[in-house]
Amino acid sequence: MKALIAMSGGVDSSLAAQRMQQLGYDCIGCTMRLFENEDAGLPREKTCCSLDDVEDARRVAYRLGMPFYVFNFTDAFRDTVIRDFVEEYERGRTPNPCIVCNRCMKFARLYDRARELGCDVVVTGHYARIVQEDGKYLLKKGLDASKDQSYVLYFLSQEHLAHTAFPIGELRKEDVRAMAATAGFANAEKPDSQDICFVPDGDYARVIAQHGGVSAPGKFVDTNGKVLGEHKGITHYTLGQRRGLGIPAADRLYVVAIRPEDNTVVLGSNDDLFSRDATVKAFHWISGTAPTAPFRGKAKIRYRHAEQPATVTPDGGAVRIVFDEPQRAITPGQSAVLYDGDTVLGGGIIE
Repeated sequence: MKALIAMSGGVDSSLAAQRMQQLGYDCIGCTMRLFENEDAGLPREKTCCSLDDVEDARRVAYRLGMPFYVFNFTDAFRDTVIRDFVEEYERGRTPNPCIVCNRCMKFARLYDRARELGCDVVVTGHYARIVQEDGKYLLKKGLDASKDQSYVLYFLSQEHLAHTAFPIGELRKEDVRAMAATAGFANAEKPDSQDICFVPDGDYARVIAQHGGVSAPGKFVDTNGKVLGEHKGITHYTLGQRRGLGIPAADRLYVVAIRPEDNTVVLGSNDDLFSRDATVKAFHWISGTAPTAPFRGKAKIRYRHAEQPATVTPDGGAVRIVFDEPQRAITPGQSAVLYDGDTVLGGGIIE
């Protein structure tokens, strides 16, 4: 059996590579080059973190004696992930580019390369698990709850799961680091990446403008429509934001709505951010079959959000989620993911 290992340069994918070797797979390591310095607003001559990551991955692959390739996906990444990021912010929404990248890069273009190389399975360092029950593949949470990444993998199909492996999904992060150190990997203590890769300084609005995003100044209004001041452009804001508003007020103000149709940002109290209902479009069911009746489950509305009990009603290609308790900042553009215990049922984009 032959495996293509997606190696980011971090400790997780490095240990995943070693574990697949230990299972007897003929392994090929690869790193996807996704953006140029200029895409992230970095000087051309600066040593970009992505280049350092490539070298870290290459060193591990060579230490393990496996072939290693760098696949240049920069054009595809710019045309899909970055373009979606820009266009969603222009619509007053808050996208999750890591999910788009996983779907369009790792589990699309990388699968194409795996087939070209005659590989049977694509391997990543995600903290998630795949099990087979009653002839179906199930996607389950990683056993390390603090590192679980199942939320960003809800789009996987039965075909994907049949040809994917997550070798560290049953490990805890501290064990991964310890095992990598024992293996002599130089990246055993390398810090986890925190930011969106092409927004290394966290300045989303700058990157959006750099890639042609349009965001004109407009009005801040309160929930009654009273004008409070002028905003810098809707791409500077997201639901629930408090900092950087520049509006003096006796009580704290938060972004409670963004209206691209009239270029308005609505400010209100923290209480105004709570709601129970979410409509989720383009819903993907991992089993391949949508339920036909409402059911009880739990839903997660952002990566760092603990899933909450709700009633779920399928509606064609969408679902309606009604939470038992109001949730803060159910944000258009983010993903809502449904769980049954530790099993991921599927997910889609919040409207």
